[in-house]
Amino acid sequence: MDTRASTITSILIATDNVTDAALVKNLLASEFEHIFITTDPKKGPEDYVRYMPDVLVLAFNSLKKTEHYYLELGRLCDEVHQPFRRTVVLCNSEEVTQAYKLCKKDYFDDYILFWPMTHDSSRLPMTIHHALRGLSRLKNEEPSAAEFAAQVRHLSDLEKTLETQIMHGDHHIEVVSHAIEQAEQKISSALDELSRQIISSTNPDLLNIKKGNGLEMEISHFKRKEVQPHFTVAIESTRPLKQWAQKLREECEPFLESARVLNAMADRIRPTVMVVDDNEAQRIIISKLLDAENYNLLFARDGLEALNILSKKQPDIILMDVMMPNMDGMETMRRLKAIPHLSGTPVIMITGKNEEKVVVECINAGAVDFIVKPFVHSTLIGKINRALHPTILA
Repeated sequence: MDTRASTITSILIATDNVTDAALVKNLLASEFEHIFITTDPKKGPEDYVRYMPDVLVLAFNSLKKTEHYYLELGRLCDEVHQPFRRTVVLCNSEEVTQAYKLCKKDYFDDYILFWPMTHDSSRLPMTIHHALRGLSRLKNEEPSAAEFAAQVRHLSDLEKTLETQIMHGDHHIEVVSHAIEQAEQKISSALDELSRQIISSTNPDLLNIKKGNGLEMEISHFKRKEVQPHFTVAIESTRPLKQWAQKLREECEPFLESARVLNAMADRIRPTVMVVDDNEAQRIIISKLLDAENYNLLFARDGLEALNILSKKQPDIILMDVMMPNMDGMETMRRLKAIPHLSGTPVIMITGKNEEKVVVECINAGAVDFIVKPFVHSTLIGKINRALHPTILA
């Protein structure tokens, strides 16, 4: 009986040792079909794109080599940061603690004590099975409460937009009605003035008509029979628009009330804020400033670590430092905007420089706002709220 995984999955083993690559592949071959090997670090990005693995096994004989390889792979290959993949690190007994810390921070997904070889040879394929099961659940699971809440919050934007448009419609109707009334009054006044001029003969160009009363009556009759009916029809034509606007309000109200209830429920689900900053002191400061607010917090030390975490989690907003090692804020922003499910995530750039050029670069890169260090609590919270609710707080 074939015990191999029934679903089509791709596993890529990355290492600089051909012997280790063959050993790892042999341990997996009885369980999985699509196993590939890359042993040339220079071809790592090319091989990754070629095979697009569901699971990447990093089989370097030191964690330092593993981190360096993965750092370069992330720098050169945007596909590494796409969702729905897992990374498994093989480590030696002296590096277990560090491997655990890296996995806990979501830098990698899982680790295995591989050197020296133990008798538990099935641990590696079991780990791969766990990774694939997690991926399967992730791909098929229903939206999380946080994702649902993020979408619900847009309903309040819809309510304000609809109300604004209805108000604009009412205003336009009033403007038209007023213009028609003004036109009626001006034409009536003009005809009255014409009648007076003709009767008094103050205008030499007009004929001197002796029967002024008769002319005045004729003009009055003309206004009443020929002019006013047209204006009355024009004014009446705006009445259905007013009735439509009122009916639209009445019919939309139950849906808007539901939107308000949903939005109130969504407000009880804490938005997630990711902080990307290589300065630990700065991360602590931001954490303290946001501690009293209704936010979940995620932290990353640089752009690469942030992108790796973002392949598994989706925050509501990102606070990102401009100057960072490995991958700075501008490059991280470029990568972020290239990932479809993250491209709409608002980003506020953190900079210690107040030069106009830096600010312009931040906005051009796709940031919704920026904040200059050092900043105060009210400024930070205000900018976060405006980014999360741009329409409501506009």
